[in-house]
Amino acid sequence: MVRVAILEAENGAIIIVNNFIFLAMKEIHNQNSLSPPKTKKRLYQVWKGRNKFCCGGRLVFGPDAGSVLLSTFLIAAPAITFCIKMLLNTTKDESVFGYVVLAAGIVLTLLDLTFLFMTSGRNPGIIRRNTRPPECEDSFNYRSQSMDWLNSSPMSQRIPRIKDMLVNGHTIKVKYCDTCMLYRPLRASHCSICNNCIQRFDHHCPWVGQCIGVRNYRFFILFITSSTLLCVYVFTFSLLDIIRQHGTLWNSLSKDAVLVVLVVYCFVCVWFVGGLSIFHFYLISTNQTTYENFRYRYDKKKNLFNEGFWKNLKDVFCTKLPPPINFREWVTVEDDDASTIGSITRRFGESIRTPKGKLDREPSILLKRDATLSHVHKNYSYSTSDKDLTKNDPQFLVSRQDSDFYSEEGINQTECKSTRFQ
Repeated sequence: MVRVAILEAENGAIIIVNNFIFLAMKEIHNQNSLSPPKTKKRLYQVWKGRNKFCCGGRLVFGPDAGSVLLSTFLIAAPAITFCIKMLLNTTKDESVFGYVVLAAGIVLTLLDLTFLFMTSGRNPGIIRRNTRPPECEDSFNYRSQSMDWLNSSPMSQRIPRIKDMLVNGHTIKVKYCDTCMLYRPLRASHCSICNNCIQRFDHHCPWVGQCIGVRNYRFFILFITSSTLLCVYVFTFSLLDIIRQHGTLWNSLSKDAVLVVLVVYCFVCVWFVGGLSIFHFYLISTNQTTYENFRYRYDKKKNLFNEGFWKNLKDVFCTKLPPPINFREWVTVEDDDASTIGSITRRFGESIRTPKGKLDREPSILLKRDATLSHVHKNYSYSTSDKDLTKNDPQFLVSRQDSDFYSEEGINQTECKSTRFQ
């Protein structure tokens, strides 16, 4: 038979169960004193993804945002060199056409860099995470949570991994994301680099250091298109400037090495950005993403989103974008360790409360240091038998050896009352 006794005080209580002492503090239902400390922070400050935020969460970059600086250098360095060269040549010739070429080169360079930063610093379509699995939204309780915790069987293992959705008369399987604890929306995927689920995920671009999704895909298309035009522009007018010089072609090449470097550099780059632009225009015309293109090709599946060229073009460029997550909103944050302890103490408190529930407080276990625990065991007399707990005396005697323990925990000995139940 289990013998339980409780020494109650204003600040807490001591629970004695079969000669073992547990320290319990009072938990008021109205104030919930054992609830973890709550602080308010901006959402971007506690976001679990690997994104980097600037300007107070207004700009959202990927974890490899440093690559934007490299891309900026690769675009700006040859473009600025070309503009300076055109300015020097135009000053000598005093030609109006030279100033037009210079102005057009500056405009293309600024547009290209603008689209680069708008692609890199924009929310690509990050999906908000769930705090718990969707199955637990309505039917989750402390008892089932306690059993799962004891049996080490998370709720996510019992959630169906795949759900079926009907699109244009065809069934599409939607996967469950363990990281974000949600069923991914249609055409969404989880980026392992950013650690986020992205709406209409296309790919993670290392040159812009950001995922390409539904909210920045248009700017990405404008970026690679303007990069292609800039390469063609610099290549063409650099080559024309070399050709119009007097003398043989070899002499012209040997006289102006800067223009030769620009011609070679732009000729090499145009194959990369030009080929990428053509490939993405093909994807737009068929209403595919890069991820879907490779997946359908591997799985040999039919593209269910192709509705014709004009409708596909309208779907990419003219549809309304979904609202982004407001990373500047205030959220309430709880300490993980404190919340874990609180959940344990609540389970313990519910198991030893009286069924009448007349008390306005419930005991909960607090973890103590090893030194404190050893001090308790030393002061407690293990010679006390079970019969001592069933005496008619309604008060328990508190020895002087335990006075230090009471003073350490802030419990007033004069206000201690005894309660016992079997």
